[in-house]
Amino acid sequence: MIVVDTSAFISLTAARTLDLFLEEFDVHTTSTVIDELEDVAQYSDETASHAEQVLDSQERTTVHEVDVPEFQSSRIDDGEGSCIQLTQNTDADFLITDDLRALPELQTLTETRIAISPIVLKALVQRDVLKREEALDRLEDAAKKRDWLNAPIYRKARDLFDQ
Repeated sequence: MIVVDTSAFISLTAARTLDLFLEEFDVHTTSTVIDELEDVAQYSDETASHAEQVLDSQERTTVHEVDVPEFQSSRIDDGEGSCIQLTQNTDADFLITDDLRALPELQTLTETRIAISPIVLKALVQRDVLKREEALDRLEDAAKKRDWLNAPIYRKARDLFDQ
């Protein structure tokens, strides 16, 4: 079981990987994340388009109702907080987020492993669903669309493929 927050859903869509992700894994999220995606989809940019694609695939994701997130701070928003609650209420294997700023704090709140969305690309390579080169191409697409080039998340993502 993989729990996914708003930023990771958008990044996986930017990487042209949402469909493969939903086919290959047991994906869960919260109604709070769905609400955030609906808010993002109201804009008229590429990120809004990515949010709409996730919403259009919503029936392939298990959506959980959780109480108002207990875990909020200057780094953890409602969506991430609701995902933390979901990991605590279930036997989630991973929480996927792309908020590097919140990552250290999130890791103190759950026993579930937390990773950035490019881990999905690596997992798809390990499952022989994607070739390494195709995964790296998709990572490059996401990096351009999400403005990750030369950012810490991009370096961490590239490191995943160098291990």
